[in-house]
Amino acid sequence: MVKKSLGYVELEWVCPQCDSRNKGTDKKCSSCGAAQPEDVQFHQAAQETLITDEAKIARAKAGPDIHCPYCGTRNLATADKCVQCGGDLTGGTVRESGQVVGAHRTEPVEQAICPHCGASNPATARKCSKCGGAMKPVTPRRPAARTRRAAASRDTARPKRKINPLAIVGIAVVALILITFCVVIVLSMLPSKEITGTVQSASWERSVVVEGLQDVTQEAWRDDIPAGAPIGTCTEKVHHTQPDPAPRSVEVCGTPYTVDTGTGMGEVVQDCEYQVYDDWCQYTAREWVVIDTLVLSGSDFDPAWPEISLGANRREGSREETYKVVFATEDKTYTRAFTDVNRWRQYPIGSRWILQLNKLGGIQSIDPVE
Repeated sequence: MVKKSLGYVELEWVCPQCDSRNKGTDKKCSSCGAAQPEDVQFHQAAQETLITDEAKIARAKAGPDIHCPYCGTRNLATADKCVQCGGDLTGGTVRESGQVVGAHRTEPVEQAICPHCGASNPATARKCSKCGGAMKPVTPRRPAARTRRAAASRDTARPKRKINPLAIVGIAVVALILITFCVVIVLSMLPSKEITGTVQSASWERSVVVEGLQDVTQEAWRDDIPAGAPIGTCTEKVHHTQPDPAPRSVEVCGTPYTVDTGTGMGEVVQDCEYQVYDDWCQYTAREWVVIDTLVLSGSDFDPAWPEISLGANRREGSREETYKVVFATEDKTYTRAFTDVNRWRQYPIGSRWILQLNKLGGIQSIDPVE
């Protein structure tokens, strides 16, 4: 993301002697003549107007001011000697800079209430029009400068994204599922009790997937579509964002905000990037897809695979096999599934085994009866 400069504006500082507001570039209070203190804090003006004075702009660009190490007077960043006492500025205190003071204020100025007499005044007024008292600075409005701004379309800005309540609910549901899953895993690992079971029955199931070569509609960026594939409908979508302009790109900028330059002036900037658009297209490709699943099952110890008859543009896909044994105990039955046929055949009908159960009532391990 790139910071785009829109120009410079005057900031303000408050005199600690008389509470009067002054321009940021004033080194002395316009009301009482007191010197600007070394630890002065600059504030945002009630309404900001971009500076057109080239000399002031050059000063703002030169860098933060430096305070004389002898008398504390504020000097330009380009100065070698103090304008007040003539002292060498080497080792002087450079003003802090780079702080965000608020969103750029271009909207109509609101009225402000005099803290002394309660009279209404323009927010830009430095003194009350009724009692002459000093007006307080308007509290800066912090910009949402660090968040993702509203994206712009080719001609108009898109509305800001709002947090979807359904998304919050979805996150909560996912978190609950994860917690439940972890609890189940822990409980399934904890031993509970041992019981004796007799093999009551056995069963098996085997399946074979049959795949066929068919035309399938896919979607991809135009440049990623396989050569020769028929292309259908395309829509323009954001492919990626980058800091520099490019063909078919749209500049997307956030809310302008003012940054303290350390000179009594602020720089108005925007965080900008470029959304690069490309064609997202449908295309047709020949791919292997599942067209059938053949299943064969039984309740003996002689499993077999389904018979397969493959024609043109057909092929055998994945195979799966599941074997189960049912153990009968004094009060209930327990089922154990296997994927290895040789392990499954170790439990003939009528054989007796010691079943180690977990906290959830599932079989954790099986041992022969001695």
